[in-house]
Amino acid sequence: GRGVMPSTVCSVGEILNMGYVIAREKVTSTFKIQNTSTLTLRYSMQLDSLSSTRDKDQQRIPSFLMSSLQRTEFVGTQNYNGLSVFSIFPTEGEIVAGKSQDFTVTFSPDHESLYYSDRLKVVLFSKEIAHVICLKGAARDHPMFVEGGVPLDVPIESLAVTSPPSPQEALNGGNVLPLTLHYKTLQEPAKSILLVLEYIEGESSPVPARAELKVGSIQTAQFASKKSVEFSLESPPLLQQKGFTIEAVKGTVERGQVKRISVSWVPPADFRVS
Repeated sequence: GRGVMPSTVCSVGEILNMGYVIAREKVTSTFKIQNTSTLTLRYSMQLDSLSSTRDKDQQRIPSFLMSSLQRTEFVGTQNYNGLSVFSIFPTEGEIVAGKSQDFTVTFSPDHESLYYSDRLKVVLFSKEIAHVICLKGAARDHPMFVEGGVPLDVPIESLAVTSPPSPQEALNGGNVLPLTLHYKTLQEPAKSILLVLEYIEGESSPVPARAELKVGSIQTAQFASKKSVEFSLESPPLLQQKGFTIEAVKGTVERGQVKRISVSWVPPADFRVS
């Protein structure tokens, strides 16, 4: 007899990020697995959200309540309708030696959340895990999103309806200014974003503290007639008085694109270090 090791090559790495999608719409992504061994491989695709031990795993204390803030949950937010937010096709089959198989991942969120996630395992012969891929995605109710700063929430979704604290409440005062982004024709409660800029005073010429915001526009069929979305920032003169400089106070973002906005800060002359 002759022992042969199964071997495969996957076209994606450890993470497959589906990006942003409008809630209640769906998006698909395709990847390929090639059989580089000399025997036919029997495979199955397993999602952690469909695991028989998932209910037991959910009884553990969430990582954000533990001493370590590193996230350990692989299955994040799921759909309210009870169905897994990620699905894969095909789920099982065979790959002949030297051939490859295409797989399609569908992301179909039914409500707004930034923390959709799941873990996909490629299992050979019902026993050997060949690849582990973390699936991620985010959903918004409208076609624009803003990223950046320090997270003000936790990655585990609660059933309670809460309002985020204002920046002043979050830092209990201090040198904090609210930075308001307006989306044209959109009426919704403001979401807080906290940017932290740490300035280090040196003997040489001052080097500004820097942070970055990302403003993006989601590709969607709902608003196909509008090719771009406009945004603007409120109160630039007040920010400048406090030493803040913003690269772009207004602009447009094309569908499917992301615009980076640099924010820098140098303490004004009358700033008290204490």
